[in-house]
Formats: sequence, structure tokens, C-alpha cells
Amino acid sequence: MKYRKFGKTGIKVSEISLGTWQLGGKWGDEFDNKVAQNTLSSATEKGINCFDTADVYQDQNSELAIGKFIKNTDNSPFVITKSGRQLNPHNAEGYNENNIRNFINQSRERLGLETLDMVLLHCPPTDVYYQPEVFEFMDKFKEEGLIKHYGVSVERIEEGLKAMNYPGVEAIEIIFNMFRLRPTELFFEEAKKHNIGVIVRVPLASGLLTGKFDENTKFGSDDHRTFNRNGEAFDKGETFSGVDFKKGLKAVSELKKVFGTDQLAPYALKYILMFDAVSTVIPGASKESHIVSNVEAVDMPDLTKEQMNEVKKIYDEYIKYPVHHLW
Repeated sequence: MKYRKFGKTGIKVSEISLGTWQLGGKWGDEFDNKVAQNTLSSATEKGINCFDTADVYQDQNSELAIGKFIKNTDNSPFVITKSGRQLNPHNAEGYNENNIRNFINQSRERLGLETLDMVLLHCPPTDVYYQPEVFEFMDKFKEEGLIKHYGVSVERIEEGLKAMNYPGVEAIEIIFNMFRLRPTELFFEEAKKHNIGVIVRVPLASGLLTGKFDENTKFGSDDHRTFNRNGEAFDKGETFSGVDFKKGLKAVSELKKVFGTDQLAPYALKYILMFDAVSTVIPGASKESHIVSNVEAVDMPDLTKEQMNEVKKIYDEYIKYPVHHLW
């Protein structure tokens, strides 16, 4: 494993970290704690030192599983958790000191940590970024010892750029992959200027960039790749990065030609790591074998300039409109 500077936090995180949205089983499956523990253990053995979770992942079982793992290991990971999506309705008014304090305290209990390593506001409405009082109470939580670091997980570039104006923000989690290239235009450069840690989520476009899917692929009824393709439950950019499934398959077919393989996942992850603004990438894993596949990207040779250019050409032809300007 290789490690990168994590913005101004003063720590280094593994280039490939672990996203735990589907920890303990596939989306919609019953949570399996044994599978979860084996997955977390495998990640640590492969040199992964950072887990990304949220208080709503797997009905809170993700945080509970990580808490159990921490209790039983001497090699504790840096844990990033997210707060805010428990709000119903999920609106800017809900991002007040009392609500977020309660969410943080609940996460502390589930994770078994006196002080949380890092808390990200979980894709709050855009209006929240224009409410300085929200970031002031996050600073207060840090002073009180509830959290060590904080940042935001964003849906849109503009939200990330706005968040950088708050001195207390140390990390921004954003969607970036071969099907979501807009962060390369301005966001990455600004993140480096502000010394912001960049966490890349949805790196495989909900599995589309693994190369394993075709037009006959079916997903479970409780899988967001079935019920959220048009944003029925939450922002559609979270599902296949907002790309139309059939159009995405055409682009994937072209990418397979560029890299000469049907196994695209390592190349998709390596592509992200080619950008030095990126601190860490958080592909998900519902079982141990996914960990093995994910970490392959670290030791791969750098992609060639020609390969990088071909990815951009495919993006421009198949993906850019309308995806590019939505997020």
C-alpha cells in the first residue's frame, strides 16, 4: 500500500481506503456481521488505514461493525463518518447545532470512540454552505473534543468550492471517476491551494466501471441501482454517477478496448490516483475478494498519456452531456 498526505490534518491515509455503504452484504441484502468483520480485517491486512462510513449506512450496522472491529484490534484505522442524512425532511433547517450534536454523539457510541477521527456533513442542501453558523458549531464540537477533524461530502462542485472558504474544513468528499471528470477543471487545483484533503467516492460509478455489467444485468429491488436511476430516492448522481445505464455500457465497451481487458476496476481506480490532488479513493466492498481487487490499482504502472487522453475522448463522446454540467 502507498500513502498520501491528507490535506492539513497532519496524517497520511492509504491511497485506497474502504467505503462501507455496502459493508456486510450487497445493497438490499440482510446484514452479515461475520462478513463485515472479515472484510474489515482483510482491508487492514492489505494496508488500508482509513474506513469511510455514515450513520445511515446499513441501518447503522456499518458504524456498529466498525466499532466492534476497533474494539478487537490493536491496529485501529482512521474512521471518517458522516452526519445529516438521518434528517427527515432532509433540509437546511435541520443542520442545526442540536441535531448534529445528537448525531455525532450517537456515532461516538456506535463506534465506541470518545472522539471521532473525522465527521463530514453528509451531502447537505446547498443552502447549508451559505450558513457560516453551521461551520462555527462544527469548530465548537472540535474544541469540545467530540471530533478531531471535519469536512463535507458534496454533490456539486460549487458546494465544494464554497466549503473551502471555511478555515475549519479539512476534507471534502466528492464523486470523481472516468464518468465524472468536471473536478479536474477547477476543483482539484483549488483543493491543493487550500490544502484540503480530497476523498473520492463512487469511483467505480456504482459498479458500472468494473466492466462486469451488460444490458441483461439485474439488481435487487432494494438496490439503489434499481430504484434511484432517475433520482427517485436521492440525488441521481449517486447512482451510476448520474449516467444513463445503457449509454454507460457503450462507453464501458470503448474503455475495454483502450485497456485491452474486460476487468476495468483496477484501471478505473488507477485513473483516479493519477491526480495528485486526490488523497484517497473509497471503493466499496461487500466481501473480502473485493478488497483484493481494489488494492491492485496501487501497484499498477501509471497510465500512459495516450490512455488518459482516450478516457477523455470517450467521456466527451458518450458521457459529458448532460452529466458534466449537472454536478
